[in-house]
Amino acid sequence: MKAIQISQPFALDLIALEQPVCGEEEVLLKIRYVGFCGSDLNTFRGGNALAKQPVIPGHEIGAEIIRTGSRVPAELRPGMTVTVNPYTNCGNCAACRNRRYNACEHNETLGVQRDGAMREYFSVPWQKVIVAEGLTARQCALVEPMSVGFHAVSRAQVTDNDTVVVLGCGMVGAGAIVRASLRGATVIAVDVDGKKLEVARILGAAHTVNAATDDVRERVAGLTEGRMADVVIEAVGSPLTQNQAIDCVGFTGRVTFIGYAQEDTVFHSRLFVQKELTISGSRNAQPEDFRAVIQYLRRGTCPYDRLISAVVQPEEAAAAMAAWHADPGKVFRILVEFNSNES
Repeated sequence: MKAIQISQPFALDLIALEQPVCGEEEVLLKIRYVGFCGSDLNTFRGGNALAKQPVIPGHEIGAEIIRTGSRVPAELRPGMTVTVNPYTNCGNCAACRNRRYNACEHNETLGVQRDGAMREYFSVPWQKVIVAEGLTARQCALVEPMSVGFHAVSRAQVTDNDTVVVLGCGMVGAGAIVRASLRGATVIAVDVDGKKLEVARILGAAHTVNAATDDVRERVAGLTEGRMADVVIEAVGSPLTQNQAIDCVGFTGRVTFIGYAQEDTVFHSRLFVQKELTISGSRNAQPEDFRAVIQYLRRGTCPYDRLISAVVQPEEAAAAMAAWHADPGKVFRILVEFNSNES
């Protein structure tokens, strides 16, 4: 079967693997679509310190069940359209003991610390399979990245009284915009790309700020009558936007960081104390976040086609990744299509 592998920095290859077998407690999936995400781009560039090399990427999955093991619950049946929870948890670390399995100290995410699903067939433990009745396999490939944004909104404890600034309107930021809007918050979306800001409006942002042309802090101050934001969610992962988050949040506000900065970030920590901020990190997502995204997508109001920048065949994946590397700001998601006759 065909599979895609990042063998070394700037080398993405199409390889051949044996089709996997299905264990007693496993589900064999026919992969339909897998998304390339920001961590895959960083792995391709050689900048992802967490990724093993070589690695088969892929943890944003839209698939069909084709076989189940003898000890798999009967509710999982061949023909079902599903996605996959791509994280592991050890059950013993502090995070797992606190039931925050998404932040397990020893987590191994598909396509990062272990080989992922960018292949024609993939076998996974049945406990990791999430049924997505009513969604297409293409939509399922968007569930995991959006769930990361949904989780960040939960971490920030967003309510309908809040004004929320989302820094970065890629797929994860898009999820944060949707979830904050669904909770009734007033969302200010910030990005450097005008097309992403257009989509942010459709997803529920009340205001948009183009960081390439506007003074972000000044615009947020103007939109909040000088009080600044109640919540800032940082979904970029750069020292610039991480400091912007602190500048744009008001006194006693909450800041949640999703993005990883590859270089050190220097903060003026005086503002942490002076503003009495609540600062949190947000990692991966919980099962309830996956379910919430699926429920949202079932409504049919999401312009999911505008969140897909390209759909490519496995043979075209290397060229697509190289193009994304050359112009990263223009891409929401690139999906690689396997085994699919879906439009």
